[in-house]
Formats: sequence, C-alpha cells, structure tokens
Amino acid sequence: MSTVKLTDIEKRFGDYVAVHRMSLEMPEGGFVTLLGPSGCGKTTTLRMIAGLLDPTAGEIQIDGKRVNDVPIHKRNLGLVFQNYALFPHKTVADNIAFGLKYRGVGKSETAQKVKDALELVQLPHVAERYPRELSGGQQQRIALARSIVIEPDVLLLDEPLSALDANLREDMRVELKRIQERIGVTTVFVTHDQSEALAMSDQIVVMSAGRVEQMGAPQDVYNTPGSEFVARFLGASNIVEARCTARDETSIVLEAPDLGRIVIPADRGPQVNGTGPVKLVLRAEKLALSEDKPSDGVISHSARVETVDYQGQAARYFIRLGELQLQAINMIDTHPHGEGSEVSASFRPSDCTVLPA
Repeated sequence: MSTVKLTDIEKRFGDYVAVHRMSLEMPEGGFVTLLGPSGCGKTTTLRMIAGLLDPTAGEIQIDGKRVNDVPIHKRNLGLVFQNYALFPHKTVADNIAFGLKYRGVGKSETAQKVKDALELVQLPHVAERYPRELSGGQQQRIALARSIVIEPDVLLLDEPLSALDANLREDMRVELKRIQERIGVTTVFVTHDQSEALAMSDQIVVMSAGRVEQMGAPQDVYNTPGSEFVARFLGASNIVEARCTARDETSIVLEAPDLGRIVIPADRGPQVNGTGPVKLVLRAEKLALSEDKPSDGVISHSARVETVDYQGQAARYFIRLGELQLQAINMIDTHPHGEGSEVSASFRPSDCTVLPA
C-alpha cells in the first residue's frame, strides 16, 4: 500500500491551464474521489498520477518517491477506464494475465493469481469466455480483476461505472468498494456523479475549473459546503442572500428576506468573520413541508407548492415563500403535496450553513 502526494501540480496546454497549482495527499489504503463537472481537471490529474501526462510544474510522489520522470510501466499502477479496454481477441483469463506475463511471472503462479482475481470479483466461471460474451457489468469486473492481479501500489479508476445502466451502476459501486476494502489498495476514483462519490469515498476532492474547491470526508463536504459551487454541485441546495448583523463565539445572527431573523450556531459559518452580506445555504432535504403545526425549535413559514417532481419514495417540491422560490426534497408515505396546496415550510437553524458573499 502506498500514499500519493501531489505538491503544487500544474498542467498547461499552451495558454490553457487545466490544473492550477494543486496540492493534496491521499492516505495509504484510502478511497479518494476526484469529483467535478466535465472540464474541471479531474481526469487530467489522474492521468498525471498515472504517467500518461507530464505535469508542467510541481511534484508527484508515490510512497514517498518522486515519480515525475518515471514512465507509466514502471509505476506499478492498476488502471481501469470507462471503456474497459479489454483485448477482444483474448479470453478473460488471458486478459487478466496480460500484466503478469509482461512482468515475467511464471505460468503456474499466473494461473493461480488469475483464479484468485476472478474469485475476488465473483466471476470464477468465465475464464475461457471472450469479452463479447460478457455483459457490461461483467466486463467491468474483468477490467478491475486485470488491474488488481498485478498487486498495484495504487489503483486509478477513471469514470469506470458511467457506461453502465443506473441499477447496475449502483450494484457495481457497492461491489467495487467491497473489493477495494478487501485488498486495501490506495485508490483514486474520478467521477462526475455525486451519489457515487458520497457512497464510496473516504475522502472527496471537489474540483472546479482546475482548482480544488473543497476536500474532506463525504459527510463533512456535504453537510458543511465550503463554497457556493460545492453547495450547488453536491446535492440540491437553497442559497439565499442575507445579511449578518451580529456574530460572537457561539452564534451568527442573520436577517434574510422573507425568512426574517435567524440565529445560527457559529460553527455553521466558520468563514464568516464579521457583519455584512452573506449567503445562507439550506439543503433541500432539510426543508420540511407539512400541513400540520411545526414542532418547537424550528423556523416555519407559510408557503405554496408550485411544482411537484415525483420521484417514487420522495418528491422534490418547488415552493413559493414570499418572493423566494425554494426547493424541498421530502419522503412521502402515500401521495405528495399537490400543486397549489398551502403548506408549512420548516427548518432548523443548525441545518443551515453561512458562506461569505
């Protein structure tokens, strides 16, 4: 197992800067996800770690050793891509054994390692089949088996689940995390899918326009977004312009249009140092809609449901509260609130985050 450390990594393509002075350390045996929209630099970063691209500046270390000038075939990395990249004319066993033969591993040891890898991905019966005879999910497992059979120092996964249908993708992310935890290899995973990142990661690195917006444990990044970009990209959020009128060690006092005075715990706005314009962030699932009187300890306002997006177990509502249009995601028992219905919209101050304007 190894750690991966990036120090002031930068990548330029002519005048275009794809990655801006990026520094981060990926813990040994951890599952680290680079998350962001297309063009944010996450795949470029992964390709620099792999040795497929040379950084313009900065240093890459694997297990404490600088690898900037080490070619890809000498970095002992496992690579899994979106398109699987299996050899169509080779059997599954030969596909998995390819990296072992390149490293000069003997036939009997290779056969045992291939057998073990197939059992690890729960496909022990497909060794003599060809890729075209497998489903997409099975091909992805074989690509994973091929990458881990060489016992890599680091496993690099570039959008490996995006070509699968929704149900299979959910199954595969559980399976992938199970395998990673079992073998304990340091893993760098690239995706634009927020649910994948939240479900699988030990650490999420949210990227935008070649820069790191925020990094941390999934629950920390989700519950306490460090920027408006993170709040909007990771989950569904209501972002309301407000004004901080007072702040001390325990609380932040806000005045927000149509929401009135709100007193928020100080740890929900660590970046807010003084009074003035701020932005109030409230996750959509933290805004509860009810036809009943709200319980104590919450802030409640009358609102009207404008649009309902039925999602099965839950519904996404767009509501009108004064001049504000807000969204709420609530679980439903039998039927959602109807369009045009009057509801009570409630939230707890402790569920809010305050960002500098």
